[in-house]
Amino acid sequence: MTWDPFFGAVPIDGGTRFRVWATAARDLHLHVRDTSGPSTHQPVRSPDGMWEIDVPDVEAGARYAYSLDRGSEPRPDPASRFQPDGVHAWSEVIDPRRFQWTDEAWRGLDPATLVIYELHVGTFGSHGTFTEVAARLDYLRSLGVTAIELMPVADFPGRRNWGYDGVALFAPSRAYGHPDELRALVDRAHQTGLGVIMDVVYNHLGPEGAYLPQFSPEFLTAKHATPWGDAVNLDDTGCDRVRHLLIENALHWVHEYHADGLRLDATHALIDTSDRPFVAELTRLVHEARTPRPLVFAEDHRNLADMVMEPSRGGWNLDGVWADDLHHVIRSAVAGDTHGYYVDYTGTAHELADTLRRGWLFVGQHSRHEEGPRGTDPSQVEMRRSIICVQNHDQIGNRALGDRLHHAVDSASWRAAVVLLLVAPMTPLLFMGQEWAASTPFLFFTDFEPELGRKVVEGRRREFRDFPEFASASAAERIPDPQAEQTFEASRLRWSELGAPRHSASLELHRALLALRAEYPALCASDAYDCDANALDETTIMIRRSQDGAQFVVCVRLAEGGHVNLRDALDGTSWHTRLTTEDAPFAPDAQPPRIDLVRATIDFVRPGAVILQGKESKETIPSP
Repeated sequence: MTWDPFFGAVPIDGGTRFRVWATAARDLHLHVRDTSGPSTHQPVRSPDGMWEIDVPDVEAGARYAYSLDRGSEPRPDPASRFQPDGVHAWSEVIDPRRFQWTDEAWRGLDPATLVIYELHVGTFGSHGTFTEVAARLDYLRSLGVTAIELMPVADFPGRRNWGYDGVALFAPSRAYGHPDELRALVDRAHQTGLGVIMDVVYNHLGPEGAYLPQFSPEFLTAKHATPWGDAVNLDDTGCDRVRHLLIENALHWVHEYHADGLRLDATHALIDTSDRPFVAELTRLVHEARTPRPLVFAEDHRNLADMVMEPSRGGWNLDGVWADDLHHVIRSAVAGDTHGYYVDYTGTAHELADTLRRGWLFVGQHSRHEEGPRGTDPSQVEMRRSIICVQNHDQIGNRALGDRLHHAVDSASWRAAVVLLLVAPMTPLLFMGQEWAASTPFLFFTDFEPELGRKVVEGRRREFRDFPEFASASAAERIPDPQAEQTFEASRLRWSELGAPRHSASLELHRALLALRAEYPALCASDAYDCDANALDETTIMIRRSQDGAQFVVCVRLAEGGHVNLRDALDGTSWHTRLTTEDAPFAPDAQPPRIDLVRATIDFVRPGAVILQGKESKETIPSP
């Protein structure tokens, strides 16, 4: 499909075409500063509030801004492609055609082999730039992941932010580098064999620097309420232009940056009562944008099967949805969490088996946390469409101290959880640094103007009052100040840790499991509708996977040591031990389980996992 962007400053032959949606303006003016000096221009208004003008000789690098009415302060373009001096300053004309791509041989992502590595550009290294991420791509490919997911890069106020307070939706943050440096990152990723998924936020704008509603108040609607205030307008007066702008934003990442997929943030907050579900419409247009077909994922806690079912069955055809239930069950099992949404989980192996068999746990039963039914039946949803993790930015950063799962549990339990993640038939996601059990937290951080920042700090500490360890005012002071630069700095990965024994052991386990997954389709994400998973007791689960003649039985014990009988699982096949979490490369203080394949038993000394590989045989296991 030919890419012909509608919104923003678009270079054309002999100049630049400027278009801006500004229903609030009565007398809009365009201001330009380039090598020929400053100039002011009067765009032409259309009946629906679009303003347009072609300005000759204006090239990439020129700065520009709009005055909504005569004499008003110039404001940045809501569809700006770059804000070199911040989200409150003038915009810069960018020509994406100038970048020389070299990824013609790239064939896109295969959903069956997809392994996602989520990272935050600003804290991925000591500099926090696109260029720094590009320098680590060989490492990531050798780890065994197949795609990186960049947390939102749309520009935000200040020098640091998670990205979910973005306000310049089309402009990669100047804190991370120039747009062409993001393009170079994607190009290099494709050369390395990695796809790139962009995390995008359409359910709200950040609280500072959000000029889009000032240009067109119709961008928001009081018809629906969200945690961020009025909802983005997808079904009220003026919604057609809002939907057009957001879908063009999605397509711009695909066309101008060669993104291989999008992760749509908090789609449950994209409230849409129209006959054309916005998320379904966006998904279809992104799928049709180019070959290889980009993928579309959603973060959505509702467990709605329709979102990931094919249109022929009435679905929206998303390629996957973040399925949090597995994370919550595992965290309940190994860390004992009970507050917040963990109140819905018991953490037993039986609950874990139910989650693995279905793709998610809640299929319509009552949720104490939601105070009502949650979820729908996923029995006709391919397992690969559930995106699972044992940690991600939310599940770490929304904790008061930003602590990771491996900070809260012993190494043996951590290794067991990692095996579960990487042998399950769903699509796994790793969060940056988890592969080496990074010592650093991932804290919540912002850089808002002082008064807003003060409110954010107060709100953050108020949020955790219901947790006993932070109930008192003095205890709440232990919660790091999101506005403090040291909070941001503490969240940076420390790459020097990789060589330390404890960290290198975790890294080797991740590498070994991902290598197995890459070698055997039987261990990849599955098109099947269920998983052969069974609880052997309250703390032990068995998963059986097979394809193309390869067979695996994975036994995972999440708590303490104990005796496990696998007779029913191993009957009729000759088996050998392929991997245990107590193997020397993975456990510096190894305490190997006693595995008796004749009797089909395993005696675990402590939590852990055993992967058995079999081959077809007419022999049966003899009686003990």
